[in-house]
Amino acid sequence: MARTSRSSIVFTLLIIFGVGIVVGMWVNKRVPSSGPILPTPTPQTYEPLESGEAVVMRVYKELSPAVVNIVSKSLAYNFWMQVVPQTGQGTGFVIDDKGHILTNSHVIGSGQTIEVTFVGDRKLQAIQVGQDPVSDLAVIRVQPFQGLAVAPLGNSDNLTVGQRVIAIGDPFGFQHTVTSGFISALNRDLIIDNRTMFGMIQTDAAINPGNSGGPLMNSKGEVIGVNTAIVSETRSFAGIGLALPINRAKKVASQIIKLGRVIYPWSGIAAGTDLEPQLIRALGLPQIKGFMISVIAPGSPAFQAGLRGGNQFAGGYRGRPLIVGGDIITAVDETPISGFEDFQNIILQKNIGDQISLKVWRAGQEFVTNLVLAEDPRMTKRSSI
Repeated sequence: MARTSRSSIVFTLLIIFGVGIVVGMWVNKRVPSSGPILPTPTPQTYEPLESGEAVVMRVYKELSPAVVNIVSKSLAYNFWMQVVPQTGQGTGFVIDDKGHILTNSHVIGSGQTIEVTFVGDRKLQAIQVGQDPVSDLAVIRVQPFQGLAVAPLGNSDNLTVGQRVIAIGDPFGFQHTVTSGFISALNRDLIIDNRTMFGMIQTDAAINPGNSGGPLMNSKGEVIGVNTAIVSETRSFAGIGLALPINRAKKVASQIIKLGRVIYPWSGIAAGTDLEPQLIRALGLPQIKGFMISVIAPGSPAFQAGLRGGNQFAGGYRGRPLIVGGDIITAVDETPISGFEDFQNIILQKNIGDQISLKVWRAGQEFVTNLVLAEDPRMTKRSSI
């Protein structure tokens, strides 16, 4: 009797075990596994989910071969006068079929050796053509130029806030990283190392250290800016990246390639003070906008045009000496200006030899005078390498 009971129990357990196996197999067929069922899609087979995604994929595929990683190496002395290596890293992009590559000046620095890495880890040595610290641009060149892609350069004069943009670069050394976003604002001014970068493009596309010198592109795959700086307390992406407009970069690059340096136009007005409401009230001036000329360089175009600088020291204003009594400039070529930086920005867009008209206010009288822009002698040494 006991033997029969044990046999029944064993038989029952076998039946339960068998049913469990069958149920398990059935459940396994119904429930998908956690791993991928299909092979990972490739750019050739993947169908974009929406048009914006397709744009980014297309631009990256077409433009990434023209984008390079740049490593600049130099030797310097430390505090104990020991020779130590220094390395700069950033991004650049090929701008013509002669092997010229545009990047930021701060990426190249004083590098004695420059190594350029293309897609597929193809490495070439580059030579420095020239730098322009004013615009923070540099041109280097790789030779021989064989089978390398060239980035098409667009037009930055017709940009619109809200326009889609795409960046390719090497943030933190991660080569050929693509990010996308929009133009957040235009004509931003940024002070870097005691110089003002005028008219920058602001974008929310992720820009990080290592993106410097890389291209900012529109949805057509045309370069419309050179990624230059970020605004962030942590030196990491915080939603505000700034790029130099490509039209200005093209002008600088062409001069570097042709002359090895950049020639800047010069009015001879060396310093000026903005007419803010507080200053206007203090000096008893009428409600006008512009700037008061503080200093004019002797023999300069402004000097020859008969303009007058300040002649009286009136203490300090916003941390700088306030020199009053000079002419007040309110417009350039009939375009009203808001201050001295606005004036400088307009002059930078001009060429040497251009004649400009200035609307001047002097001792209660308004008149117009003309001057011809000359080459800025202060930039000759700074712009050449």
